Amino acid sequence: MKSNKYVLNAAFGLAVTCLVSSVAFAEELTLRIAGVKPIEDPAHRVLEMVAEEIEAADVGLSVKLFPASQLGSGEELLEDTIRGNVDMTFAFLYAHKDPALEMNSLPFLASSWDEVNSIFGNPESTYTQIITETLDRIGLVYLGTGVEGLVGVVLTEEPENATSIGQKGKHIRVWGSQLARAATETLGYQTTTMNWAEVIPAVQAGTVDGAICCTSTTVTSTFAKSGVGSVFVPYNAFTESQAIYASQRTWGKMNEEQRAVVEKASANALAWYNQQAQENDAANSAALVEQGWTVVEFTPEERAAISEAIKAEVWPIARDIVGEEVFDQLVAGN
Repeated sequence: MKSNKYVLNAAFGLAVTCLVSSVAFAEELTLRIAGVKPIEDPAHRVLEMVAEEIEAADVGLSVKLFPASQLGSGEELLEDTIRGNVDMTFAFLYAHKDPALEMNSLPFLASSWDEVNSIFGNPESTYTQIITETLDRIGLVYLGTGVEGLVGVVLTEEPENATSIGQKGKHIRVWGSQLARAATETLGYQTTTMNWAEVIPAVQAGTVDGAICCTSTTVTSTFAKSGVGSVFVPYNAFTESQAIYASQRTWGKMNEEQRAVVEKASANALAWYNQQAQENDAANSAALVEQGWTVVEFTPEERAAISEAIKAEVWPIARDIVGEEVFDQLVAGN
């Protein structure tokens, strides 16, 4: 009896040890982290900062980076991260997997840096709560949002009625969002939906006259650098945001220490990104003017009139698309 009891106790102890070990020590992982912006863009530095901090922590995680859409567009990366083919992504959250994600294309949700910081930079905000729950539903882990700035329209020449609602006489690209298209058409532009990778060639070829897409940073680093376009109209109707998110499949392979390292690395990199974006916004607009670009200016009254007109036209559509509960919660909380 004594011998059998000893054997049972030993077996139980071994089982507990194995269980604890399996919880405490996850397998060593190489994280495939993808982005869409060119390596010259500050967004690429976010990827580098995340990778450097993760690897420096020495918790059994190494990183391989895939910037500049090497693994596909933002839409494709979202799907591949859900599947676990990509472990982490830093890109815009397109809404093709869940209509609630159209909240990222809600016009005038934020139209100033103070609003950007309180909505996107606050881990306790209603936006953060909603986006966390939404990504969880589709198999992703939300790690935070970086905001490059407020979005305007880049064009090859100045449109009619640039600072008011009214026909612009211009045909421009819009991203794959019903809300973005409705807002842009309310402004008075004709629109064509196309992926980001197609924009520069389309403007160069004259297929479109420009695009609603960009902050002063992207106009400076991409359009001006490529010699494409000459006019920037900063409507500030949308935020150019990118989220860091991880595959739940990958997350499940990590232990608590590894997850904590990834969360901290993401938060630190995004804090840097948001701070430098805010500091560089005015400088980038000034740089465009120095390069011979026209940067259209608005009075507060003109901005208010545009905001009111677009909200009246587009927000009822948004409520139907995003869902009444999500929309009401988002607007009330912000």
